[in-house]
Amino acid sequence: MSVDFRKLRSFVKIVDTGSVSRAAALLRTAQPALSQQIAALEAHFKHKLLIRSNVGITPTEAGLILYRHAQLMLKQIDQAQTDINQSAKSVAGRVSIGLATYSTSSALSLPILKEMKARHPDVVVHINDSFGHILSELIMTGKMDMALIYAADPIKGVTLQPLFREQMFLVSPPGAELPGDPSEPLPLASVDALPLLLPSKGHLLRRLIDEAFARARAHPQVLSEIESVPALDAAVREGLGSTILPASVVTETSYFAGTQVRALTKPVIEATVSLCVSDHLPLSEPALAARAVLLEIVAKLMSSQHQGIKTV
Repeated sequence: MSVDFRKLRSFVKIVDTGSVSRAAALLRTAQPALSQQIAALEAHFKHKLLIRSNVGITPTEAGLILYRHAQLMLKQIDQAQTDINQSAKSVAGRVSIGLATYSTSSALSLPILKEMKARHPDVVVHINDSFGHILSELIMTGKMDMALIYAADPIKGVTLQPLFREQMFLVSPPGAELPGDPSEPLPLASVDALPLLLPSKGHLLRRLIDEAFARARAHPQVLSEIESVPALDAAVREGLGSTILPASVVTETSYFAGTQVRALTKPVIEATVSLCVSDHLPLSEPALAARAVLLEIVAKLMSSQHQGIKTV
């Protein structure tokens, strides 16, 4: 027996909804027909794929494995259909790009959207601003095409192309009293007297910041952990505390207007930004077009010598 994509699509819909009846309604298929399709899949793979209980339907371990593979295959089939339909036209389809929170890459979203609209107006661009480790998981499972993330060390399931390093700066409320000469870098040890608003410990930037404070033998006063750039911007400008960010997030976006930006030293904190793609899924035509645009914009960013940005 061969496994057709209709059965796989039904299986994925059942797992997503947790119910045969809900999946049948969405697929406009009779429930007995869906049950027969699942039975055929279980017979083919010789494993039970779904567990039925009073609270709904959940996949078994074998079912989870099939679910992940089915998602990838169905995504490729959908993109193949789009590519075939548009083969005589311009590049069209959908591409998803992740941009790590708090990084220079967040400032790239508008240039990417503008350039893609100008060059490839039939490509729908989905931008996701999230945390690096989550983005890499989305790439690995095929739910996202590419991402700019904080990472230099290898990550299983993805390929990393280091693009640039970002230097971190202290960003403080307007009028805040800071130690030392405002024109000179601020030793990190002198920052431990300031209330800080930082990302949570799950974020790579937070780990880099904590490691730098440990090397400086300083103990930061973390007032709050904030994962939202708009919320962090409001808190800093309201005077609740300082934060540590790439200077470009301040200079290249509309956030943190009027704040004080000071370079840090002893030690300098740097993070590597890499382009992350799947190591086993080929990029679609729209994704290849978007990658070319993204790399071109990053090259322009590097040539403009923005503060705190260095080549790898």
